[in-house]
Amino acid sequence: MRPRKPRLIERPAPEELVPILEAVLFVADAPIEVSALARTINAPRSEVSDALDELAEACRERGVRVQRTGDLVQLVSAPRTAAYVERFLGLEHPPLTNASLETLAIIAYRQPITRTGIESVRGVDCDGPIRTLMARGLVEEIGRAPVIGRPTLFGTTVRFLEYFGLEKPDDLPPLPLTEEPAEEPEEATI
Repeated sequence: MRPRKPRLIERPAPEELVPILEAVLFVADAPIEVSALARTINAPRSEVSDALDELAEACRERGVRVQRTGDLVQLVSAPRTAAYVERFLGLEHPPLTNASLETLAIIAYRQPITRTGIESVRGVDCDGPIRTLMARGLVEEIGRAPVIGRPTLFGTTVRFLEYFGLEKPDDLPPLPLTEEPAEEPEEATI
């Protein structure tokens, strides 16, 4: 038996790029590099990138969306449908505690950050919340700080971005400005 030769695939017509990308992303079980998609479908990277933007726009009101993180792209559940998908797959978790949500917010907005940095903002120990967030795949160890003791640095994951419907950490909404309390006028003595 002779080995099969790979079938030569012609360059698709421009109007076919979006449905082809949608089909390939649908069956992919992990994020794919845009350059790998371009090679796979035999199309220039710039055209693939433009078609991905078009697909992302077309998916805005659907139950799935195009998730781009750097050069990686995948189809994911839209945030408004994620809970139903998790229930169907048996992946439901109890809601995060306030301590875990606070810790997640600190990591998301200040990443990379050490455990000590998190605890200095929260004012309390954060071992439990960090363990919970890591177990759920929302945060991960992303390196070591270049200081004495080389403490672990924490950051958010692609799962975090998927869960909150973001493409990159910079897409987080800005923190609300907090007003500084007005200084009390000193009482004058007469």
